[in-house]
Amino acid sequence: MVDKKNITGIVLAGGKSSRMGSDKGLLTMKGKIFVEHVIGALKPLVDKIIIVSNNQKYDQFGYKRVEDSIKDSGPLAGLYSGLQHSETEYNLVLSCDIPMITTKVLKKLVDTDYENFDVVQIQSEHKAMPLIALYNKQCADTCLQLLQQGKKRLRVAVSQLSTKTILIESELDKFVRNVNTKEDLKELNYAIEH
Repeated sequence: MVDKKNITGIVLAGGKSSRMGSDKGLLTMKGKIFVEHVIGALKPLVDKIIIVSNNQKYDQFGYKRVEDSIKDSGPLAGLYSGLQHSETEYNLVLSCDIPMITTKVLKKLVDTDYENFDVVQIQSEHKAMPLIALYNKQCADTCLQLLQQGKKRLRVAVSQLSTKTILIESELDKFVRNVNTKEDLKELNYAIEH
């Protein structure tokens, strides 16, 4: 069983959301804000939660909010900022745009031998998901080196780290889908109502 004191939950909510046209983490599903769904799934597994965002509206949730230490550098910078501020060796990192995420899915990450890897990520529908993953705090060093080289892609960092990928059962795929566009949001709300 996982010791919650060893894991911090980090929610990346700093995206520009250019395809959505508004802050994705603050959209709603079933009357609850996306980021609240994400926090709800994380809470049983972690001791502390950090939200990485430059938007002060996230302060309403009552968790520590940190800003990107390197501006306009995407999820890699968000991950770096979250890991920098974490006080635990292991960190469960999620993007804010996966409102269907469940504790059951996240348990697959914390129930594995994560101590032997820098990163343990979920794979769904043939895609690795580095924003539903457990990261060791020391990954911050690799993130910083890449950012200093002008690289912003999270997948580049993950490819340089010792990474384990966990394939989830197909019936769990819907829980890890992210919402990037207004069309995605429409489909999600339609699926819930029908």
